[in-house]
Amino acid sequence: MRIAIAEIGQETCSFTPVRTTLDTFRQYGLYKGDQVLARRADGPGAISGFLAAARAEAVPLEPLPIISAWAGASGPLTAETLAFFLERVEAGLRRSLPLDGFFFSLHGAAAAEDEPDVEGALLALARQVLGPGVPIVAPLDHHANITRRMVAALDGLVGHRTQPHDPFDTGYHAGRLLFATVRGDVRPTLAWRKIPMLAHQEQFLTSRGPMKRWFDRARQMEAQPGVLSASPFPMQPWLDVPEGGWTAVVVTDNDPGLAQALADELAQMAWEMREAFWVYESISPAEAVRRAEAAPQGLVILSDTGDSVFGGAPGDSTVILREMLAQQITSPALVPMVDPVAVAQLIQAGEGSTVTLELGGRLDPHFGRPLQVTGVVEAIASGPLHAPVIGRDSFDMGRTVLFRIGPIRVVVSEHVGVGGNHPIVYRRFGIDPAAAKMAVLKTASNFQYYREITAEIIRVDTPGPTMSHLEQFPWQHLPRPIYPLDPLPAWEP
Repeated sequence: MRIAIAEIGQETCSFTPVRTTLDTFRQYGLYKGDQVLARRADGPGAISGFLAAARAEAVPLEPLPIISAWAGASGPLTAETLAFFLERVEAGLRRSLPLDGFFFSLHGAAAAEDEPDVEGALLALARQVLGPGVPIVAPLDHHANITRRMVAALDGLVGHRTQPHDPFDTGYHAGRLLFATVRGDVRPTLAWRKIPMLAHQEQFLTSRGPMKRWFDRARQMEAQPGVLSASPFPMQPWLDVPEGGWTAVVVTDNDPGLAQALADELAQMAWEMREAFWVYESISPAEAVRRAEAAPQGLVILSDTGDSVFGGAPGDSTVILREMLAQQITSPALVPMVDPVAVAQLIQAGEGSTVTLELGGRLDPHFGRPLQVTGVVEAIASGPLHAPVIGRDSFDMGRTVLFRIGPIRVVVSEHVGVGGNHPIVYRRFGIDPAAAKMAVLKTASNFQYYREITAEIIRVDTPGPTMSHLEQFPWQHLPRPIYPLDPLPAWEP
């Protein structure tokens, strides 16, 4: 079974000035040809899950890897970056012909400077090269934005089934769907329904609340005879594109009526819960820092919702750090900060030096401003870090400096990496995060890497390109009307 394999993933935040280039992809791994299997065959990613499915089903697989590229979340791709991937995919597919199928791992919410639908462009190109007879199946992030071109090009898709995400699981199920299609065991029929709504990030976990109810219903649908996959897609909230909005997608075995009925049911269910998706849990920075300082014991996570690097923010907000200093906290605290200018200054000063400088607030001047601080350069490090984070097994934060400002230790890095969202960022400097009283995480959902040492999680209502107050963004391209930005009292599929 000759199956081409490609992976291109990036989640776009439309409201950050930072652009995504090939260098951004290289920070998380950009591999070509045989490098793909060498680097992605094992681990937590979708390709590894796909290969595990092949082993589980004893598929006589001849994998033909083309490219694996992941950039996390950031601003739109530059035109040159998208052109590079289009050329690689086309050349790789033509070189691999004839093919029995194409496994194309994508995020689903990528936009470029000259193309609002990156995945649609890539899939349309793949379909043009392969023609109508070669099945294409894609595992997608469940924050994907499903578009007409994507649906037209795909035979099947599987969205993440949980938040926090499990890309291995998604790749496994997408692989099984592709193999069954190639063998002729099933004839996938895909139906979808767009939902005119957005929601902020604070109710995105699938372990509780309205998102759990929505995703649980999708799992119940998959238990029905003839249902191959049911995927809710609560689009990531900061993507300003012409086909933006939530989507429900169902794939059945040659039963278009059932697929459409179930997709409509999922869509209607999301609409009926729309107010529950808009419940806020975040509190002001001042109150959050006071609560963390007064907490009796254990590590308190301060979720910097407006500067979520897993949502595309640059990771250089000074809002929570500024509040810590204003309140003169005495407890040990950990803060990540992306600031290549400060890194260069601190390295030039050298370990042991006391330095006064402007820190953070440089990458996104619309939401941030630098903060003048004085501290001690405690340590300097560089090189990639190896840890499983959202389907990747390594990331490169560039040169990093451990900078102590009183009881606060700031890891200042050249690149975003994971923004302090994994303890390895501190452990590389010999710091045990469990010994701190509070730690700032640049995410609103992915707290899982601190689960074993966390006493409390506080979402902080901070400004920034990933803030929860979606109504404050200058939307230009979304289809209107859309809930809750416009009056939309009634809707049905």
